[in-house]
Amino acid sequence: MIRRLYDWVLGLANHPHALWALAVVAFLESSVFPIPPDVLMIPMILARPSRAWLIAGVALVASVLGGMLGYAIGALAFEQLGQPILASLGKGNAMAEFSTRFNDVGFWAVLGAGVTPFPYKVITIMSGWTGMPLATFIVTSILARALRFFIVAGLLWKFGAPIRDFIERRLPLVFTVFVVLLFGSFFLLRYL
Repeated sequence: MIRRLYDWVLGLANHPHALWALAVVAFLESSVFPIPPDVLMIPMILARPSRAWLIAGVALVASVLGGMLGYAIGALAFEQLGQPILASLGKGNAMAEFSTRFNDVGFWAVLGAGVTPFPYKVITIMSGWTGMPLATFIVTSILARALRFFIVAGLLWKFGAPIRDFIERRLPLVFTVFVVLLFGSFFLLRYL
């Protein structure tokens, strides 16, 4: 099913309303949808490199707005859905402790999920559920998603089709290593 969905999203790149399709995919991916907007961005930018920055900008705005929906789901619907499930599993108290720890590193969690292959929707919902300050969430989301989408757009704009394999296969690893090194550096500076 995921493969068919992936192929369908990829097929939207050639649609006359591809920018709108990208906006919808980026919006939904930040809260509920399993396919990342990069799948649509890459062929769109390769087809029209002169629109790379516009395409990245549409993905950025829609993704941050979708992240706000994920935040709202966590903030407004967690009590009705998540809390009874956790209580029935005997995890109600553990989640309160997790909530405190998440907000201590919330900026980094949102930044990390925003640029790495980690499902961004998990962090958007957790951010709302734990009560992360909305302004922190929005600013971090803008920073993380801008890094991700504009780096992809810049690489495709500059190098075109030859860089596609690198972006699809290796760029998520590069982003992940970057975030780990960033976290490690701050950890070392803080505790050494």
